[in-house]
Amino acid sequence: MIFDLFFPNRCLNCHTIIDPELLVCDACFSQIHFTHFDYFENNPIREKCRLFFPVENTYALIQFEQESVSRKIIHELKYKSRERVGKILAEWTAERLDFKDTKPDLITSIPLHPKKLRERGYNQLHLFTETLSDFYTIPFRHELIQRNHYAQAQALKDKKHRLESSGTFTITRPVTGKHILLVDDVFTTGNTISSAAWEILNAGNNKVSVLVIAMDV
Repeated sequence: MIFDLFFPNRCLNCHTIIDPELLVCDACFSQIHFTHFDYFENNPIREKCRLFFPVENTYALIQFEQESVSRKIIHELKYKSRERVGKILAEWTAERLDFKDTKPDLITSIPLHPKKLRERGYNQLHLFTETLSDFYTIPFRHELIQRNHYAQAQALKDKKHRLESSGTFTITRPVTGKHILLVDDVFTTGNTISSAAWEILNAGNNKVSVLVIAMDV
């Protein structure tokens, strides 16, 4: 209570004081461009993924636009040590995404390299994934995929280097006959998702669907 009095929660966009459980105020929330994608129908993420690998279903929560509230939210999650943002984003996803009768068997997310994990102190996708797992009653495995190379953040790379990711990931344990939901924060070229997806597909008779928090395509 005393902490909240002296350090009240503020909207990350306009800095208005808001409820401790919120991320942005109502006015700024209305500026967020949700995609309203149908997970089972064709959408830009599916079209892009299918250029690289056989994907089942795809979903993106928000548009990742220049100088937008959405971009600020993602940067808070990834670079400002606000892991709790992942839980709120997962709650927004759960309000909009219905798996109907075809839930994936397992959820996993794009991993950080161990060195990057130590530097950041957390994987920005873990709490997001765990919250989705609880809501949909789908098990998760953070450790299913291993990142093999320490690399610069995708957002800081030029387009040429974003496309270089051969051998980036390895599957750490046997998995076969599963429909796996692969989670990432921002979809750009599709190269990172593709590299991880092929490792899952090649590990056994698996299927891959994709869920990203934001779409930048």
